[in-house]
Amino acid sequence: QILEIHLGCACHELGIRVESPVFDGATEKEVFEMLGETDLPERSKRTGKSILFDGRTGEPFAQEVTVGYVYFLKLNHLVADKMHARSTGPYSLVTQQPLGGKAQHGGQRLGEMEVWALEAYGAAHTLQEMLTLKSDDVLGRREIYESVVKGLNPDPPGTPESFKVLVRELQTLGLHVSLDQDEE
Repeated sequence: QILEIHLGCACHELGIRVESPVFDGATEKEVFEMLGETDLPERSKRTGKSILFDGRTGEPFAQEVTVGYVYFLKLNHLVADKMHARSTGPYSLVTQQPLGGKAQHGGQRLGEMEVWALEAYGAAHTLQEMLTLKSDDVLGRREIYESVVKGLNPDPPGTPESFKVLVRELQTLGLHVSLDQDEE
């Protein structure tokens, strides 16, 4: 990028345009040869740096500074292209969790840090809903839909499918896992 700045400065002074591909561009020798052809002060031709002066005092700064022109590509990130929402959609066959990504019409990921933030905020019911009903509680999804349509309070969430997958994986390792549920 520093060489690109020097090349841009030399081209500006010479009134020409050049094309310098990313990994196959002008060499350091070629850049300084072009700087040598300019009407810049001799010091700038050798180092590619310029002396800047303090605007308040008029004194030169102690160190020379690289000054020049650089080419920027505009990143085209538009909100309309990134916006994505879903009410229902496809789920993973194994974990029954929503697929990820806009292309698969997936859900939004609630990562570990987001869980910690909600936990710190004290949003226990929101966390419970997002980690069970909105994620992989197969029976709970159906029940929550019916309770919303009928205007009733939802039942407590069931066991998430990801927990059942974990239990099955532990059982394949030869571990006996059983879930004791206390009735309230």
